[in-house]
This record gives sequence, structure tokens and C-alpha cells, in this order.
Amino acid sequence: MSSALTDLFPHPIVQAPMAGGVSVPQLAAAVSEAGGLGFLAAGYKTADGMYQEIKQLRGLTSRPFGVNVFMPQPEYAESGAVEVYAHQLAGEAAWYETELGDPDSGRDDGYDAKLAVLLDNPVPVVSFHFGVPSREVFDKLRRAGTLTLVTATTAEEARAVEQAGADAVIAQGVEAGGHQGTHRDLAENDGSGIGLLSLVAQIREAVGIPVVAAGGIMRGSQIAAVLAAGASAAQLGTAFLATPESGADALHKRALTDPLFARTELTRAFSGRPARGLVNRFMREHGPYAPAAYPEVHHLTSPLRKAAAKAGDAQGMALWAGQGHRLSRELPAGRLVEVLAAELDAARTALSAEDGLGGPR
Repeated sequence: MSSALTDLFPHPIVQAPMAGGVSVPQLAAAVSEAGGLGFLAAGYKTADGMYQEIKQLRGLTSRPFGVNVFMPQPEYAESGAVEVYAHQLAGEAAWYETELGDPDSGRDDGYDAKLAVLLDNPVPVVSFHFGVPSREVFDKLRRAGTLTLVTATTAEEARAVEQAGADAVIAQGVEAGGHQGTHRDLAENDGSGIGLLSLVAQIREAVGIPVVAAGGIMRGSQIAAVLAAGASAAQLGTAFLATPESGADALHKRALTDPLFARTELTRAFSGRPARGLVNRFMREHGPYAPAAYPEVHHLTSPLRKAAAKAGDAQGMALWAGQGHRLSRELPAGRLVEVLAAELDAARTALSAEDGLGGPR
């Protein structure tokens, strides 16, 4: 099984599934066609919406690809905190001339319906975020011919992934853009994230299944580093965000290298779960007070984020990005895969020359 995953794609490059309209079929197809593993993001879509994107992607490529599914979230007990946050956001709603969203718009993201589609119409790879499915789910997907991955942010979470029966684990370092895939969202753990290289080493020693490294990777030399640390492949999200095939808003793409957005932070301001994005006005003003309440806060702020994008105001948008965002390159996605692969080969050759092996390992 150690090679079953990486045998699907020539280059050890996985395009991260970025929910919210970024990981569109055109992006996934371009990555898969170039020899990486393209991914669709089922998060925030209906089961039928996911199915339609799968059909579209299959019309664009015959290469293997993956689909990412969000796990249902446990009930959030402190509803009063969400109400308080809604009052704090009233000024934002007035400013953007919109209403706040309904925080009780759903907790499971259509999980069961999406699984049903993926079992009836199997895809090569399915990954899960925000928790671990049951062994029964993994067994059903395996019988359907689907390989499975689950995000983990600690060695303990990785052990749970292996014990449940997943084929591989995604080691997500704290550098990663977007939502941290922690299995239990505990506010007391805020600020305790682990850097990617340390996390890969810890998870590599904790489990026997393959590891895919994710978090801040923007160059082929970084891919070489995580492979040397024990990963089987690298997952890149922010690196593909600025590509023309990406469905990200043009404001979001430009912000990646705009000096106005100099750094990233983990925040609960937009969704109620820790997610890394470019620091902007909304994050500064509301991040310190946002409750640990996902997906309630996500539903609450959704109209605000859409209104900000429509108004061309990047200061009110969720500008998800990893710590390596300033290294973004506006290359077509397929070309970016080729460049990353060439950089990886060059890094391997340089390392081999230094240790006297005389060639690529």
C-alpha cells in the first residue's frame, strides 16, 4: 500500500483541495494532466454540486484525481457566544448593506449524501478534513476501489487515522493556509500548532501508513525537504491559488504578493475555526473576540465575505494563504507542476552531489 497512492501520479505533488470555489475542475484537471494529483473540494457544496464537478472534471482529464470531504461537526454548546459575536458584527452588516447569515444553517455539510455519491460513482482518491470517518466508511470506499487520506495536525491524530483504516495521512503543519484540520477544535489548543518538518518526523515515527506533507510549501526544494524527512508526497495549496485556473477571486490572488498584506495569522474571525489567512482589517478587528464555533460563525459571516468581494474590498474578505504566500508565481497550473518537478530534481541532484553519490537518489 505504500506505493498505491504515489503510483497514481508521476510527480509527488498534490494540489490541496481549497473549498469556497478555489479548487474548480479546471485547476484539478490541469494539475493531474501535468503529472500531479488534482483535487476537488466538496466542502460548502451540495452532494449534487459535488457530483456535477466530478462529471465536469472527468470530461477534462482521464488522469486520477481526488475529492475532499468535510467531516460533520459536533454540537456547539455555547450558543450565547455566537449571539454576542453577531452583535459585534452588526456594524459590518450595515457597512456592506447586507444581512448576517443564519448560524444554524447546518452542521454536517451534506456528509452522508456526499458519501453515497462517492460510493455510487467511485473516484480514485477521497480525503477527509476536520476528523476521522468510521472504519466502515473506509472499508466501503476501499471495496469501491478508492484510496483514502485524512488530515492530521499531531502524531496522536495520525494514530487515530491509521487505526480507523485510512490508506494515508496528510500531515498538516501550522504553516498551512486555510483551515487547520484538527480533529477536535479546542480553544485551549490555539497557538500550539506544530511546524511541518517536526510534524512529519513525529508522524513518520508514529504510523506505518504513507505521509503526505502539507503546509507552506511553495518550491521544489521544499518538496525535496519533506520527502527527505519521510513524506511520500507534498500537498500544496497557496502555490496553486494564483494560477489562472484557480477559482479564487482576483482580489485574493493579487493580495498574495501585495506589500499591503505582509503576513498571515491563524484566526477564528471568519469561520469560528482556526484558519490561516492574510492579516486584514476584519481579522484584526474581530479575530480577538471570535468564538470557537464552527460552522456557526462560517454561516454567520458568509454574506459579509461575499459582499466584501462584490464591493472589491479585500479588507473584509477571508484571504486564506499559507506562510509562503510571498513566493506565489502566476504560472498556469500545469506549468507550475512542471517547474516544481524540475526544482525537485535539481534539489535532489544537488544533495546527491554533496554526499558523493553522484546522481539523483
